Amino acid sequence: IILLISLIFNMARQVFKYTKKVLKKVTFSFTLFKKELKKASGVLLPHEYEELKIWVESYIIRYPHLSGVV
Repeated sequence: IILLISLIFNMARQVFKYTKKVLKKVTFSFTLFKKELKKASGVLLPHEYEELKIWVESYIIRYPHLSGVV
């Protein structure tokens, strides 16, 4: 049972990491960034989405054109 829980947790973290990778790749477009962020809200666990929003807020500081995406 512990192994199964560990496997599920690792899969969830992989989705979280993949989502960040995708967001980094679409940084050039406000529309795509927002679309991918919306997708993430449906895929990630609630606490992971909150963690992602915190990451996005610090990440977009370097990209003023993404201001207001969150």
